[in-house]
Amino acid sequence: MSFLSAIRPVIAGTKLISSNICTQRHLWGWLNAIFNSVDDERIKVVGPDRACAEWLLRCGASVRWKNFDRWEKDYNHLPTSGFDKFKIEDIDATDSAIMSIGFPHLNNLEHVKKMILHNCTYLSDDGLFKLDPLANTLEHLQISSCGDVTNKGIMHLSHLRELKQLTLYGLPEVRDKETCLQHLKDHLPHCSIDYQDAIPVVNRHSNGK
Repeated sequence: MSFLSAIRPVIAGTKLISSNICTQRHLWGWLNAIFNSVDDERIKVVGPDRACAEWLLRCGASVRWKNFDRWEKDYNHLPTSGFDKFKIEDIDATDSAIMSIGFPHLNNLEHVKKMILHNCTYLSDDGLFKLDPLANTLEHLQISSCGDVTNKGIMHLSHLRELKQLTLYGLPEVRDKETCLQHLKDHLPHCSIDYQDAIPVVNRHSNGK
């Protein structure tokens, strides 16, 4: 159970919030901003990987440690000691509340190979700009069903030179999809890019898709 999932029923159950949708949205926005805040002192104490895992799980995401098969999804089940032994290798932020202000948690991570950003309500271009610290390790990236991502954010992915697989779809604010796709192909020649939304329908049919 994620940290957000655990407290949502408590918050939604209060009479004040249940009677006022605007108040509920304002409170969730405020809480999400707190969950995404970066605590530099905490990072110094537990290290970047543990602090990043805490951020991600607080916001409803999950992580997989290097050399471990199972995913960490419950904030309360995070390791309580030996933090230096646990390095984040995969991140699944599906349906999470991660915000760009939390992305500095990615700084100094040295083992992240895969990241899924699906249906992230608060994800914006600014968050994608802050993926640069992962440029030397990130090999697989999915960005999908994220309504605030635009051309600028997608174009910036060309900085992630180690990418081997990039999957993009459901990004309505990316207006010039074909130009973005060509830009990525030009700058990431060794990356397999799956961006069906950027392929004209007639070409999809001609390719048997």
